[in-house]
Amino acid sequence: MKTYRFKKLSAMVCAGLMSLSVASMAMAAESMDVNIEDCVQMALNNNHTIKSALADYDAAVWKRHEARRTAGPTLNWTSAARRIGGAAPNDANVNALYSNTVAVSMPIYTGGQLEASMRAADLGLDASEIAIEATKQSIKAKTQAAYFKALNCRNQIKVSQESVNTIEEHLKNVNAQYSVGTVAKTDVLASQVQLSNAQLGLVSAKNNYNVAIAALNNVIGQPADTNLNLKDELDYNPYEISLDSCTQYARDNRPDILAADYKVKIAKAQEDIAGAGNKPKVNAEVSRSFAGEKPFGSDTKQTDFYYSQNTWYMGLGMSWNIFDNNVTQAKVKQSEAATLKAEENAKSLRENSDLEVRTAYLNLNAAAQSIDTAKVAVEKAKEDYKIAQVRYTAGVGTNLDVMDAESKLTTAQSNYYNALYQYNSSKADLDRAMGIMVDLDVNKFKAEPKKN
Repeated sequence: MKTYRFKKLSAMVCAGLMSLSVASMAMAAESMDVNIEDCVQMALNNNHTIKSALADYDAAVWKRHEARRTAGPTLNWTSAARRIGGAAPNDANVNALYSNTVAVSMPIYTGGQLEASMRAADLGLDASEIAIEATKQSIKAKTQAAYFKALNCRNQIKVSQESVNTIEEHLKNVNAQYSVGTVAKTDVLASQVQLSNAQLGLVSAKNNYNVAIAALNNVIGQPADTNLNLKDELDYNPYEISLDSCTQYARDNRPDILAADYKVKIAKAQEDIAGAGNKPKVNAEVSRSFAGEKPFGSDTKQTDFYYSQNTWYMGLGMSWNIFDNNVTQAKVKQSEAATLKAEENAKSLRENSDLEVRTAYLNLNAAAQSIDTAKVAVEKAKEDYKIAQVRYTAGVGTNLDVMDAESKLTTAQSNYYNALYQYNSSKADLDRAMGIMVDLDVNKFKAEPKKN
């Protein structure tokens, strides 16, 4: 008796623990109502690639700061402590010598090197900001693609569920006729097989939807088990902009093309930096030096300059690397090659941009035409299925006709939703190919930055 009670108590405890575990899992899976704008915003806020691009922008800000500060004054302090041995001049008994020099210097003329460095840093900062926009556009397009795929998978569930419901109703009709002996057993078996296939299709459709939601969660930075309730539907809004207009817009606004143009300008600035190696450099400098037996002062008792000094000077200094065995020339040639490469990359990007816009535009038009065709096919398939049902009920049609009509109806409905999906996806691809801005004013990047 005690053993029975113990087993019963153990079973109750295990059941309670399992209930708590299931409840915890249910609580852990968060539910969220979202539309496509919500998903895009979450992706922009959470994406690691965008955060990495922002870090590159911060680095460009400090590189610009470095270039500008290089043109300003610098303060340098040099100090040394030495132990002295051997015979000293004038029989001076000196064992230690300390020296300190404080100097302030500032470049006056660098042959254009500093100016070119600042120009390159300014251009690099703008290019970095454009790169952030390009990354955002890519993430937006990726999010839209994942969202539209999830919507299509949800629609395919609807199609599969309607197929199951339709075949179940037909199976009831077949069973009713079989019970009164008007149809053969083979009709029942064939309808049952078709129902099983439709149920398998429904299972597959639900799984595809779950996978699509998990992928969307990954893109927008949410836990994979988050239940997303998508508030949008795949629809058809005609696109009325011409191909030429789309192509020209992309040439003028695509961030990767703008960034490529900036890289050409940066390469040309690097040419000026390299060429400055053959030009003279002029610096202004003020310094104070003092040395002696004391760490921070001269020894007034010693008159020999070797042991005691307290001097200052100010003036200009010039250096000119007249001949460096053609090292500067080699750097200039490297910079010119880099400029040529940047120019060719910019041309290639423009050509690829035209191709991407044309491809997306043609895909969009093809999908639009497919929507109209698929919509007509759905209406005809519905009518054909009704006729097949009526003929079968009247005894003048076969069960195979009904099943074939139902299969065609399911295919037509699936094709219609696929066409809507292709249209919306192609529209998102076209927006990305054109460079539709997310949150950047592109006009300020179409001219070279002003010099401060």
